[in-house]
Amino acid sequence: MKTIRGKLTVYFIVFIILFQVTAISIFVSSNQLTNTYHDSFEQFLLLNSVAQKSEELYLRTKTVVTNADKENQASYFKAKKLLQKDKDRLTHLYADTPKIEIKNYMNLLETFIYESELTVGFTLQDDIEQYTTHLEETRITASYIQAAALEIIDVELTDYQAFYQNLQVRNNHFFVFIAFLFITTMMLAIFFALWFSRGITRPVQQLSHAAKQVAAGKLRGEPVHIHTNDELKLLGDTFNHMRANIDELVTEIKDQSELDRLIKEMELKHLQNQINPHFLFNTLNTISKMAFLEDARSTSNLIDAVAALLRHSLGQIDKSVPLADEVAVVEDYFHIQKVRFSERVEFVLEMDEACMDIELPKLTLQPLVENAFIHGIEEKEDGGRISLHIYQSPSTVYVEIKDDGKGMPPERVQQILSLSEQELPTDEHAGHSTGLGLSNVIRRLQLFFQRTDVVKIESVMGEGTTIRLLLPKQKGEK
Repeated sequence: MKTIRGKLTVYFIVFIILFQVTAISIFVSSNQLTNTYHDSFEQFLLLNSVAQKSEELYLRTKTVVTNADKENQASYFKAKKLLQKDKDRLTHLYADTPKIEIKNYMNLLETFIYESELTVGFTLQDDIEQYTTHLEETRITASYIQAAALEIIDVELTDYQAFYQNLQVRNNHFFVFIAFLFITTMMLAIFFALWFSRGITRPVQQLSHAAKQVAAGKLRGEPVHIHTNDELKLLGDTFNHMRANIDELVTEIKDQSELDRLIKEMELKHLQNQINPHFLFNTLNTISKMAFLEDARSTSNLIDAVAALLRHSLGQIDKSVPLADEVAVVEDYFHIQKVRFSERVEFVLEMDEACMDIELPKLTLQPLVENAFIHGIEEKEDGGRISLHIYQSPSTVYVEIKDDGKGMPPERVQQILSLSEQELPTDEHAGHSTGLGLSNVIRRLQLFFQRTDVVKIESVMGEGTTIRLLLPKQKGEK
């Protein structure tokens, strides 16, 4: 993951390299101009120095002719050495030049030095005729050297004029380059500054807007999408995760609150319906024992079924129970209704024993079976049939409660599934032994399994209704 510090470091390094390259380019260009100017100026100085040393050597030659003592000879040889040294430098400096003026000038220097050597040599031999002749040649050659130096300087100045004009052009180009570099650098700096600042301020603004939404209670807004690969992306992902967690927590709290309300409502209805449970249980047990002693086995079994059903419905409602307990209560309810209605009502129970261990909220199946009986077939004169079918798939246990009663219209089915209890008719619970209706059971199942698709209702007017429970084997499985 890239960091903001790393990005800043890269940007600064790029700008530093850019400025260094520019500075080096400017330095190299300026150095080339300076070297060219230095070479031209050095040529002028060397030509002037050669002319002066030629004049000096001629004077030292005349001094030796006049007075050939050792001191004057030493001065001569020193002046000749200095001139020879400048001549060698001049030869090296103009080694690649094809100019005829330079070649003639070099020949004049060689001739001048040679004539001065002959003059000094014949002076030391005291040959007056020879040294007089060569001294005159030396003087004439020295004058030629002065004239040739002026000619070469004039030629060099002519070339230098063109060089100077070129220097002015290059100087103008250099100024344009500096201006272009300054403008380009400023534009790049502004571009990178805006681009980089946008990469920081835009995600911060998104996070700020999302934080205001959370503060206003809007926990399910659009997630913050940050496409940078730095700390801001980590911050945005963490914020989205935090908002999702808060939303889940709030939803869980609301669900728990609603579940508590439903339980309290159930408890209140139970309290309204119960008349001293212990007294009632003891009374029913006494009646059952008396019926058994009087050999009224059917009456005794009926009383036991009523007692078991009442005991189950008046227990701790907020506890979950195995499916087997709910099926046992349904069987007791079936027994009671069979005694009441005899052949008018047919009850069918089909179940897979391997499904009986799954947990579900207490008082789930009996209210649904009772609802099918009361609203489905109780009013039918020719009776009806209610079936309870339990089977399973690899991930789900299915519980089907089916009746062949009068059925329900689609809007009634939708009203029940929407869980809008305030819109339900006031007689929804009428006649129920537990006081619990379809909406209460459905909502408790949804809260218990933490999913909404736990109940499906299929109903056709005049043909009957099928209520199918989809119980996941793993609680909370989506």
